[in-house]
Amino acid sequence: MIWGMPTYVYTTLEEPYFEFEVKQSIHDEPLKEHPETGVPVKRVIKGGVGIMQKGSKPASSGGGGGGCCGGACGCGH
Repeated sequence: MIWGMPTYVYTTLEEPYFEFEVKQSIHDEPLKEHPETGVPVKRVIKGGVGIMQKGSKPASSGGGGGGCCGGACGCGH
C-alpha cells in the first residue's frame, strides 16, 4: 500500500487571521512562518476521521467491549 503525505492545517498568528493547508512529511518540522508571506504561523490540531484502510471498520465504543481498552483498565466504558 502506498501512503500519501499528510496534510497539516496552519493558522496565522497575526491579523488578518486565516488557515491554510500544507502537505508535509511527518518527519518535517512544523512551519514557523507562512511560506509566501513570512507571517508567523502555528500548526492547528483538529479532530477528524483519521485514516482508514480499505475494508476496515471504525472502533466501537458501545456495547460490551469496554470502549478504549476492552475494559482491561477498569474504566467502565
